[in-house]
Amino acid sequence: MQTTAEVGADCLLLTDHDTLEARRRGEEGWSGGVLVLVGHEVSPKGGHLLVFGLDEEIPHRGRTEREICTAVREACGVAFAAHPFSEGSRMSKVIAPPHGWKLLDDPICGGIELWSLTSDAAEAWRTPWEAVAFWRDPMRTLSGPPARHLEFWDRLCLRRRVPAIGGLDAHQRGIRLRGRALSPMPNARYFAMLHTHVLLDSAPGGELAADRAVVYEALREGCCYLSFEALAPGRGFRFWAERDAGAVPMGAQVEPGEWTLRAVAPRPARLRVMRDGAPVHEAEGQRLEHRVEENGAYRVEARLADDERGRLWLVSNPIYVREV
Repeated sequence: MQTTAEVGADCLLLTDHDTLEARRRGEEGWSGGVLVLVGHEVSPKGGHLLVFGLDEEIPHRGRTEREICTAVREACGVAFAAHPFSEGSRMSKVIAPPHGWKLLDDPICGGIELWSLTSDAAEAWRTPWEAVAFWRDPMRTLSGPPARHLEFWDRLCLRRRVPAIGGLDAHQRGIRLRGRALSPMPNARYFAMLHTHVLLDSAPGGELAADRAVVYEALREGCCYLSFEALAPGRGFRFWAERDAGAVPMGAQVEPGEWTLRAVAPRPARLRVMRDGAPVHEAEGQRLEHRVEENGAYRVEARLADDERGRLWLVSNPIYVREV
Protein backbone atom coordinates (compact mmCIF):
# COMPACT_ATOMS: atom_id res chain seq x y z
CA MET A 1 0.00 0.00 0.00
CA GLN A 2 3.05 2.23 -0.02
CA THR A 3 2.34 3.51 -3.53
CA THR A 4 -1.23 4.42 -2.63
CA ALA A 5 -0.14 6.38 0.44
CA GLU A 6 2.66 8.12 -1.46
CA VAL A 7 0.21 9.65 -3.95
CA GLY A 8 -2.00 10.99 -1.14
CA ALA A 9 -4.85 8.49 -1.42
CA ASP A 10 -6.63 7.18 1.67
CA CYS A 11 -8.45 4.29 0.04
CA LEU A 12 -7.74 1.75 -2.70
CA LEU A 13 -10.53 -0.17 -4.44
CA LEU A 14 -9.23 -3.37 -6.00
CA THR A 15 -11.28 -5.11 -8.71
CA ASP A 16 -9.74 -8.27 -10.14
CA HIS A 17 -11.62 -9.94 -12.98
CA ASP A 18 -14.29 -12.34 -11.73
CA THR A 19 -12.70 -13.11 -8.38
CA LEU A 20 -12.76 -11.95 -4.76
CA GLU A 21 -9.73 -14.04 -3.94
CA ALA A 22 -7.87 -11.02 -2.56
CA ARG A 23 -10.63 -10.60 0.01
CA ARG A 24 -10.54 -14.27 0.95
CA ARG A 25 -6.77 -13.97 1.45
CA GLY A 26 -7.39 -11.24 4.01
CA GLU A 27 -6.08 -8.36 1.92
CA GLU A 28 -9.07 -6.13 2.69
CA GLY A 29 -8.71 -3.71 5.58
CA TRP A 30 -6.50 -0.90 6.85
CA SER A 31 -2.84 -1.10 5.87
CA GLY A 32 -0.30 1.67 6.37
CA GLY A 33 -3.02 4.28 6.75
CA VAL A 34 -4.80 3.14 3.57
CA LEU A 35 -8.21 1.45 3.51
CA VAL A 36 -8.12 -1.41 0.99
CA LEU A 37 -11.53 -2.52 -0.27
CA VAL A 38 -11.97 -5.50 -2.57
CA GLY A 39 -14.65 -5.75 -5.22
CA HIS A 40 -14.55 -7.56 -8.54
CA GLU A 41 -14.98 -6.83 -12.23
CA VAL A 42 -17.70 -9.05 -13.64
CA SER A 43 -16.35 -9.83 -17.10
CA PRO A 44 -18.71 -11.39 -19.64
CA LYS A 45 -17.61 -11.39 -23.28
CA GLY A 46 -19.11 -7.96 -23.95
CA GLY A 47 -19.03 -5.18 -21.37
CA HIS A 48 -17.73 -5.36 -17.82
CA LEU A 49 -19.26 -4.32 -14.49
CA LEU A 50 -17.42 -3.16 -11.37
CA VAL A 51 -19.16 -4.55 -8.29
CA PHE A 52 -18.54 -3.74 -4.64
CA GLY A 53 -19.96 -4.77 -1.30
CA LEU A 54 -20.50 -8.49 -1.93
CA ASP A 55 -19.16 -11.59 -0.22
CA GLU A 56 -19.46 -13.82 -3.31
CA GLU A 57 -18.71 -13.37 -6.99
CA ILE A 58 -21.53 -12.68 -9.44
CA PRO A 59 -21.65 -15.45 -12.10
CA HIS A 60 -22.08 -14.13 -15.63
CA ARG A 61 -22.03 -17.18 -17.90
CA GLY A 62 -25.23 -17.25 -19.96
CA ARG A 63 -26.60 -14.12 -18.32
CA THR A 64 -27.68 -10.89 -19.99
CA GLU A 65 -26.49 -7.51 -18.73
CA ARG A 66 -29.85 -6.99 -17.07
CA GLU A 67 -29.69 -10.36 -15.31
CA ILE A 68 -26.19 -9.56 -14.04
CA CYS A 69 -27.31 -6.16 -12.74
CA THR A 70 -30.40 -7.70 -11.15
CA ALA A 71 -28.23 -10.23 -9.34
CA VAL A 72 -26.03 -7.42 -8.01
CA ARG A 73 -29.05 -5.44 -6.80
CA GLU A 74 -30.63 -8.47 -5.13
CA ALA A 75 -27.35 -9.06 -3.28
CA CYS A 76 -27.33 -5.37 -2.19
CA GLY A 77 -24.13 -4.64 -4.12
CA VAL A 78 -22.93 -1.37 -5.63
CA ALA A 79 -22.32 -1.42 -9.39
CA PHE A 80 -20.56 0.79 -11.93
CA ALA A 81 -20.32 -0.03 -15.62
CA ALA A 82 -16.60 -0.27 -16.46
CA HIS A 83 -15.31 1.65 -19.53
CA PRO A 84 -18.99 1.88 -20.59
CA PHE A 85 -18.40 3.88 -23.78
CA SER A 86 -15.70 1.62 -25.23
CA GLU A 87 -15.46 1.66 -29.05
CA GLY A 88 -12.49 -0.69 -29.35
CA SER A 89 -8.96 0.02 -30.49
CA ARG A 90 -8.38 2.38 -33.40
CA MET A 91 -5.39 0.24 -34.35
CA SER A 92 -7.29 -3.04 -34.52
CA LYS A 93 -10.79 -4.07 -33.46
CA VAL A 94 -9.55 -7.67 -33.68
CA ILE A 95 -6.91 -7.14 -31.00
CA ALA A 96 -9.13 -4.97 -28.80
CA PRO A 97 -12.84 -5.10 -29.73
CA PRO A 98 -15.41 -2.76 -28.17
CA HIS A 99 -16.33 -3.81 -24.65
CA GLY A 100 -18.74 -1.18 -23.42
CA TRP A 101 -21.89 -1.64 -21.37
CA LYS A 102 -25.16 -1.42 -23.31
CA LEU A 103 -27.70 -1.23 -20.47
CA LEU A 104 -26.90 2.34 -19.45
CA ASP A 105 -30.44 3.73 -19.78
CA ASP A 106 -31.82 1.25 -17.24
CA PRO A 107 -31.69 2.40 -13.58
CA ILE A 108 -30.80 -1.14 -12.53
CA CYS A 109 -27.40 -0.62 -14.14
CA GLY A 110 -26.26 1.68 -11.32
CA GLY A 111 -23.38 4.08 -11.98
CA ILE A 112 -20.67 4.41 -14.61
CA GLU A 113 -16.91 4.70 -14.84
CA LEU A 114 -16.80 8.09 -16.57
CA TRP A 115 -13.07 8.00 -17.25
CA SER A 116 -11.25 4.68 -17.50
CA LEU A 117 -7.82 6.25 -17.82
CA THR A 118 -5.65 3.58 -19.43
CA SER A 119 -8.46 1.87 -21.37
CA ASP A 120 -9.61 5.15 -22.91
CA ALA A 121 -6.04 6.14 -23.72
CA ALA A 122 -5.25 2.78 -25.32
CA GLU A 123 -8.34 2.86 -27.54
CA ALA A 124 -7.24 6.24 -28.91
CA TRP A 125 -3.85 4.99 -30.12
CA ARG A 126 -3.70 4.78 -33.90
CA THR A 127 -0.17 3.40 -34.23
CA PRO A 128 2.25 1.44 -32.02
CA TRP A 129 4.38 4.58 -31.86
CA GLU A 130 1.55 6.44 -30.14
CA ALA A 131 1.42 3.65 -27.56
CA VAL A 132 5.16 3.95 -26.93
CA ALA A 133 4.84 7.75 -26.63
CA PHE A 134 2.08 7.32 -24.04
CA TRP A 135 4.11 4.86 -21.99
CA ARG A 136 7.05 7.26 -22.01
CA ASP A 137 5.05 10.39 -21.09
CA PRO A 138 1.29 9.92 -20.53
CA MET A 139 0.70 13.60 -19.76
CA ARG A 140 1.55 14.58 -23.34
CA THR A 141 -1.69 13.01 -24.54
CA LEU A 142 -4.02 12.83 -21.51
CA SER A 143 -6.62 15.58 -21.48
CA GLY A 144 -9.19 14.49 -18.91
CA PRO A 145 -12.46 12.60 -19.31
CA PRO A 146 -13.27 12.30 -23.04
CA ALA A 147 -15.80 14.90 -24.19
CA ARG A 148 -17.90 12.15 -25.76
CA HIS A 149 -18.23 10.45 -22.39
CA LEU A 150 -19.33 13.66 -20.69
CA GLU A 151 -21.98 14.28 -23.37
CA PHE A 152 -23.33 10.73 -23.08
CA TRP A 153 -23.37 10.97 -19.27
CA ASP A 154 -25.30 14.26 -19.40
CA ARG A 155 -27.91 12.65 -21.63
CA LEU A 156 -28.25 9.73 -19.25
CA CYS A 157 -28.70 12.10 -16.31
CA LEU A 158 -31.74 13.63 -18.04
CA ARG A 159 -33.55 10.35 -17.38
CA ARG A 160 -32.10 9.00 -14.13
CA ARG A 161 -29.49 9.52 -11.45
CA VAL A 162 -26.16 8.19 -12.76
CA PRO A 163 -23.31 8.28 -10.21
CA ALA A 164 -19.92 8.55 -11.92
CA ILE A 165 -16.44 7.54 -10.77
CA GLY A 166 -12.98 7.46 -12.32
CA GLY A 167 -10.89 4.33 -12.76
CA LEU A 168 -7.30 3.59 -13.70
CA ASP A 169 -7.68 0.10 -15.21
CA ALA A 170 -4.02 -0.16 -14.20
CA HIS A 171 -3.07 -3.79 -14.69
CA GLN A 172 0.67 -3.06 -14.37
CA ARG A 173 1.61 -5.59 -17.04
CA GLY A 174 5.26 -6.59 -16.95
CA ILE A 175 7.60 -9.02 -15.24
CA ARG A 176 8.67 -9.71 -11.68
CA LEU A 177 12.38 -9.60 -10.92
CA ARG A 178 13.66 -10.19 -7.40
CA GLY A 179 10.31 -9.27 -5.88
CA ARG A 180 9.86 -6.10 -7.91
CA ALA A 181 7.40 -5.51 -10.74
CA LEU A 182 9.03 -4.08 -13.86
CA SER A 183 6.35 -2.56 -16.06
CA PRO A 184 5.87 0.14 -18.71
CA MET A 185 2.76 1.11 -16.71
CA PRO A 186 3.96 1.31 -13.09
CA ASN A 187 1.38 1.88 -10.38
CA ALA A 188 3.55 4.61 -8.85
CA ARG A 189 2.93 6.70 -11.97
CA TYR A 190 -0.71 5.91 -12.73
CA PHE A 191 -2.01 6.02 -9.17
CA ALA A 192 -0.97 9.68 -9.09
CA MET A 193 -2.95 10.67 -12.18
CA LEU A 194 -6.63 10.24 -11.40
CA HIS A 195 -8.50 10.08 -8.09
CA THR A 196 -12.14 9.70 -7.17
CA HIS A 197 -12.67 11.75 -4.01
CA VAL A 198 -15.43 10.34 -1.81
CA LEU A 199 -17.11 12.72 0.65
CA LEU A 200 -18.11 11.15 3.97
CA ASP A 201 -20.22 12.61 6.78
CA SER A 202 -17.46 11.85 9.28
CA ALA A 203 -13.89 10.57 9.30
CA PRO A 204 -13.41 6.78 9.14
CA GLY A 205 -13.10 5.20 12.57
CA GLY A 206 -10.66 2.44 11.69
CA GLU A 207 -13.22 -0.38 11.87
CA LEU A 208 -13.40 -2.18 8.52
CA ALA A 209 -17.09 -3.09 8.34
CA ALA A 210 -18.31 0.39 9.29
CA ASP A 211 -15.78 2.24 7.11
CA ARG A 212 -16.48 -0.01 4.14
CA ALA A 213 -20.22 0.60 4.45
CA VAL A 214 -19.96 4.41 4.47
CA VAL A 215 -17.56 4.48 1.51
CA TYR A 216 -19.81 2.25 -0.58
CA GLU A 217 -22.92 4.22 0.36
CA ALA A 218 -21.28 7.50 -0.68
CA LEU A 219 -20.27 5.96 -4.01
CA ARG A 220 -23.78 4.55 -4.53
CA GLU A 221 -25.26 8.01 -3.94
CA GLY A 222 -22.76 9.85 -6.15
CA CYS A 223 -21.33 11.84 -3.25
CA CYS A 224 -17.94 11.98 -4.95
CA TYR A 225 -16.02 13.78 -7.69
CA LEU A 226 -13.22 13.10 -10.16
CA SER A 227 -9.87 14.86 -9.95
CA PHE A 228 -7.22 14.87 -12.69
CA GLU A 229 -4.67 14.68 -9.92
CA ALA A 230 -1.64 14.92 -12.21
CA LEU A 231 -2.60 18.56 -12.91
CA ALA A 232 -3.02 19.50 -9.24
CA PRO A 233 -4.30 17.88 -6.03
CA GLY A 234 -8.09 17.96 -5.92
CA ARG A 235 -8.61 17.32 -2.22
CA GLY A 236 -10.84 19.93 -0.62
CA PHE A 237 -13.36 20.53 -3.44
CA ARG A 238 -17.00 20.83 -2.38
CA PHE A 239 -20.28 21.22 -4.27
CA TRP A 240 -23.69 21.44 -2.61
CA ALA A 241 -27.14 23.06 -2.81
CA GLU A 242 -28.74 25.24 -0.13
CA ARG A 243 -32.11 26.69 0.75
CA ASP A 244 -33.86 27.65 3.99
CA ALA A 245 -34.62 24.04 4.84
CA GLY A 246 -30.97 23.06 4.74
CA ALA A 247 -28.31 21.74 2.37
CA VAL A 248 -27.86 18.66 0.18
CA PRO A 249 -24.63 17.18 -1.20
CA MET A 250 -23.50 16.02 -4.63
CA GLY A 251 -25.56 13.15 -5.97
CA ALA A 252 -28.79 14.21 -4.28
CA GLN A 253 -32.11 14.63 -6.05
CA VAL A 254 -34.33 17.40 -4.67
CA GLU A 255 -37.74 18.88 -5.35
CA PRO A 256 -37.74 22.13 -7.34
CA GLY A 257 -37.56 25.25 -5.20
CA GLU A 258 -35.40 28.23 -4.31
CA TRP A 259 -32.07 26.43 -4.37
CA THR A 260 -28.65 28.05 -4.50
CA LEU A 261 -25.71 26.01 -5.78
CA ARG A 262 -22.35 26.58 -4.14
CA ALA A 263 -18.90 25.20 -4.93
CA VAL A 264 -15.47 25.65 -3.34
CA ALA A 265 -12.22 24.64 -5.05
CA PRO A 266 -8.92 23.98 -3.25
CA ARG A 267 -7.11 26.50 -5.47
CA PRO A 268 -8.09 29.24 -7.96
CA ALA A 269 -9.65 27.89 -11.13
CA ARG A 270 -12.14 28.59 -13.88
CA LEU A 271 -15.37 27.15 -12.44
CA ARG A 272 -18.38 26.36 -14.58
CA VAL A 273 -21.89 25.17 -13.73
CA MET A 274 -23.36 22.76 -16.28
CA ARG A 275 -27.11 22.18 -16.54
CA ASP A 276 -28.08 19.09 -18.52
CA GLY A 277 -24.73 19.36 -20.28
CA ALA A 278 -24.91 23.06 -21.18
CA PRO A 279 -22.96 25.83 -19.37
CA VAL A 280 -25.18 28.22 -17.38
CA HIS A 281 -22.74 30.04 -15.10
CA GLU A 282 -18.99 30.67 -14.79
CA ALA A 283 -16.74 32.13 -12.12
CA GLU A 284 -13.01 32.72 -11.61
CA GLY A 285 -11.37 31.92 -8.29
CA GLN A 286 -12.11 29.40 -5.60
CA ARG A 287 -15.82 30.00 -5.00
CA LEU A 288 -18.93 29.79 -7.11
CA GLU A 289 -22.58 30.59 -6.40
CA HIS A 290 -25.52 30.08 -8.74
CA ARG A 291 -29.24 30.52 -8.19
CA VAL A 292 -31.28 27.67 -9.67
CA GLU A 293 -33.96 28.97 -12.02
CA GLU A 294 -34.80 25.82 -14.00
CA ASN A 295 -35.04 22.14 -13.27
CA GLY A 296 -32.16 19.99 -14.41
CA ALA A 297 -29.08 17.97 -13.53
CA TYR A 298 -26.43 20.44 -12.33
CA ARG A 299 -22.75 19.63 -12.09
CA VAL A 300 -19.53 21.63 -11.80
CA GLU A 301 -16.36 21.54 -13.89
CA ALA A 302 -13.07 23.21 -12.99
CA ARG A 303 -10.07 24.06 -15.15
CA LEU A 304 -6.78 25.53 -13.99
CA ALA A 305 -5.94 28.96 -15.36
CA ASP A 306 -2.26 28.06 -15.76
CA ASP A 307 -2.92 24.91 -17.81
CA GLU A 308 -2.40 26.08 -21.39
CA ARG A 309 -4.36 23.13 -22.80
CA GLY A 310 -7.44 23.94 -20.71
CA ARG A 311 -7.88 20.36 -19.54
CA LEU A 312 -10.61 19.38 -17.11
CA TRP A 313 -9.20 19.26 -13.59
CA LEU A 314 -12.29 18.51 -11.49
CA VAL A 315 -15.68 17.05 -12.42
CA SER A 316 -18.42 16.83 -9.83
CA ASN A 317 -21.35 14.46 -9.74
CA PRO A 318 -24.67 16.23 -10.38
CA ILE A 319 -27.27 17.59 -8.05
CA TYR A 320 -30.65 16.79 -9.62
CA VAL A 321 -33.32 19.47 -9.25
CA ARG A 322 -36.61 17.95 -10.46
CA GLU A 323 -39.72 16.21 -9.29
CA VAL A 324 -38.72 13.26 -7.13
